[in-house]
Amino acid sequence: MSPSRDAFERAYGAPLLDEDPAPPAVGTPGGPQVLGGPPIAGVTPTLPFALRGTILTPGRMIRDGYVEIAGSTIVRVGTARPAAGTPTVDTDGIILPGLLDLHGHPEYNIFAAWEPPKLYANRTRWRDSDEYRLVVKEPLARLKEDPSLERTLTRYAEARALVGGTTAIQGTNGKSATIDEALVRNVDRRIFGAHRARSIIDLDRTPPADRARLRAQIDAGLVDAVYVHLAEGVDARSHDEFGELKQANLLTAATIIIHGTALTPADLDEVAAAGAKLVWSPQSNLRLYGATTPAGEAIRRGIPVALGADWQPSGSASLLAELKIARQVLADQGAPATAQQLVRMITTDAAGVAGLGANLGLLAAGRPADVLVLARRHPDPWESAVASLPADVELVTIGGDLAYGRADWVSALAPAGTTEPIIGWGRRMLVDTSYSVRTPASPAPRLAELRAELIARYPQVGPIFA
Repeated sequence: MSPSRDAFERAYGAPLLDEDPAPPAVGTPGGPQVLGGPPIAGVTPTLPFALRGTILTPGRMIRDGYVEIAGSTIVRVGTARPAAGTPTVDTDGIILPGLLDLHGHPEYNIFAAWEPPKLYANRTRWRDSDEYRLVVKEPLARLKEDPSLERTLTRYAEARALVGGTTAIQGTNGKSATIDEALVRNVDRRIFGAHRARSIIDLDRTPPADRARLRAQIDAGLVDAVYVHLAEGVDARSHDEFGELKQANLLTAATIIIHGTALTPADLDEVAAAGAKLVWSPQSNLRLYGATTPAGEAIRRGIPVALGADWQPSGSASLLAELKIARQVLADQGAPATAQQLVRMITTDAAGVAGLGANLGLLAAGRPADVLVLARRHPDPWESAVASLPADVELVTIGGDLAYGRADWVSALAPAGTTEPIIGWGRRMLVDTSYSVRTPASPAPRLAELRAELIARYPQVGPIFA
């Protein structure tokens, strides 16, 4: 194996088994203003403001309500009008929590979608194929030969997620140098002042000692979310991974199985009994294997199920697009889901799967202001959310920061800031790429600079707005 290909395999399969180092304490040089709180540099309105529209909490619906935000926090959700003088945006849209994408590989999402030339039996087959080597492996390996480009790769990909309404994502590489500069929240890294998640891509390449150490962390109450790529494929080898998980003593209430395409009804009984969870990426499964997870059977057993768009080469371009694939497949599996159930799979239920239900996935007073506003596409608000596309994203706030939104709204709420004007699906928008957990040594690059740097190295880079 060439050095570049070997580097690719190491990066792709790098597990995340150890706690991220704590950032500097509040008030120290380079330290954050508030751990897990608002961004150091960002577009945060100096005054409280309100968003008016149809609110999906999503436990209930408020047809004409207000979400009031002060600093990094939601201070009120309901029908009462804000105090006189509070800047208010009449969105005439759907207001819901920021979306959680619980399966991704952000640093690989600079690519355009890949059309696999055939179906594969398991993930090893396509990872070893010549076609995948030419389309993804070798180009990315060459890019990663320059360590300074890693932040650019990740931040560009996270910008792509952001404009699709995603405010938190899973899958940042285990050895990534970008953990202090995430543009969207990373659910399996240090978040809200703690790091209680771990991730494994290749269980068979994880030494027994590391498996035992991970189980000890779970038993000690130090880890409550373990993302494991498992049973990804349609053959016996794929199914055998479930037995290996049990043999490793890692089928627990903390376990979050990503994919699980080869799981049988009997396997799902064991998953349910253990209290484990499932993250489902139907688009990627269908493109690569021609089959996907029996998600309907999992839901019938009470297994919590969340969605992940996977990575751009074989997955959906956005979590909103993945939602539509999930609806169709669940209907085909004889387990049709309501629009409200589908919305929960990328908000409230996803936050519960990630062990972050106390902070994410729900609009309520006292919680971080991670908020998404979608244009109205259907008379029924739940159906409107499910029908939405990234072009319908009108505003995204992360911890109160106006991360992305309509130019008129953002300018009205925060006239001065670090936003960058862009055209998104024909509309004038503003985006803020300045977020950093620690005070950066130099200003964060703008999206135009990220694009230029990538295109100079790889002209085929996939577009943000696609």
